[in-house]
Amino acid sequence: METEITVFYTVCDNMLKTMNFRDDCQAGMNTAEVMTVVLTAARFFCGNIRTSAVFLSEHGYIPDMLSESRLNRRIHATDESAWENLFLTFADIFKAAEDGEYIIDSFPVPVCDNIRIPRAKILRGEDRRGYMPSKRRYFYGIRVHMITTASGYPVEFVIAPGRDSDVAVLRQMRFDLPEGSVCHGDKIYNDYNCEDMLREAAGIILSPIRKKNSVRAADSRVERLARQNTRKRIGTTFGQITNFFPKKIHAVTPKGFFLKVISFIISFSFHCLIAQFFTYIASHITIRPFKIRI
Repeated sequence: METEITVFYTVCDNMLKTMNFRDDCQAGMNTAEVMTVVLTAARFFCGNIRTSAVFLSEHGYIPDMLSESRLNRRIHATDESAWENLFLTFADIFKAAEDGEYIIDSFPVPVCDNIRIPRAKILRGEDRRGYMPSKRRYFYGIRVHMITTASGYPVEFVIAPGRDSDVAVLRQMRFDLPEGSVCHGDKIYNDYNCEDMLREAAGIILSPIRKKNSVRAADSRVERLARQNTRKRIGTTFGQITNFFPKKIHAVTPKGFFLKVISFIISFSFHCLIAQFFTYIASHITIRPFKIRI
């Protein structure tokens, strides 16, 4: 825990300096400390900002902690570009360490159960009602559309209403991937126009599992099984991200709800990066035998 909290603050502080961001001289906490509170809450306290602030204050990480109301205002006032640049920093590291193979899929984030939709105050509108085929049930909330590496590290995501289909959001994604990359997907991503556009404009190959009635050449059984096995990794990633979620994400405003979802994704990227670093160190350590002389 201590290592991750230290990394949270160090990376946020260096990233803000790179952006030439300056805090007001009268601010009780700098923006890096505010972001550290949010990321610590997402990583260790299921998104509970109050518990995270008390922990960081009592253990001396951030002695001059703001009051709860002032801290919430500072969190909501944090520039969205800071969170975006922080995520993209990790995404660039993950893309540099991979061999150009990616996966695209989505997962739902419900705001409430269907029976409570009339009383929902955070999000409103029928466009928030979506369907989960795996569980054969409807949900009310948002859907996170994400691209990960073959190892399951997030490199791009888009938050859309629950009703929006995967194909509709597919056309909105930037696909900021290296040229020659291959992006695997489910059958729902069979969009020939999007495939041709990505191939011609960016040299990216969108490779979904073909349907039985597909106009384009069908895959062999071996290739189809290989793609299905590759896609299983992103399901594991979604499970690891949602393990950070509480039973119910507490928020008062739509911005606060979206911010908590984003903080869970970024904290997962932090966790992956630290685990990757320690794995690299462990694999390059050589243990030499030694003798004790008496």
